[in-house]
Amino acid sequence: MRLDSTEIHPNSEIKGNITVRYSGRYDGVVVNTQILNSNELIIYKSYNGKKISQNVSRLFISKDVMPENKAIFTAVIEFKPKETHDVKFRASIIEQHKEIESDVLFAKFSA
Repeated sequence: MRLDSTEIHPNSEIKGNITVRYSGRYDGVVVNTQILNSNELIIYKSYNGKKISQNVSRLFISKDVMPENKAIFTAVIEFKPKETHDVKFRASIIEQHKEIESDVLFAKFSA
C-alpha cells in the first residue's frame, strides 16, 4: 500500500494505491484507518474510479474489481484537528472471511 502523500490536511483528498502480490487465492482487500488519539473517522469516497454513495469508514474492495490485482482509493478527513494526529492505514488481504496478509503505513494529519 502507498499514499500519494503522508501529509494529510482537513478536507483534502487522500489518494492511496494498493498492489496485491499474494500468489494464493483471495476474495478482496479491506482497508481500515484509525486516527490515533481521536474518535473521528476517515470517509472513503471512491475506489478504482467508482464513487461510494454512503459514508463508509471501512473499505472492502472485491478482487473482481481489481484489474491486475491493483486498486486506487480516495478518502477524506473532514474535521479540523487541534493537534497533529498519526493516521494508521491497514490494508488486509481477505480469503473466506480470514485475514491472510496485511500491510500498515502511517501518515500525519494536521490543520
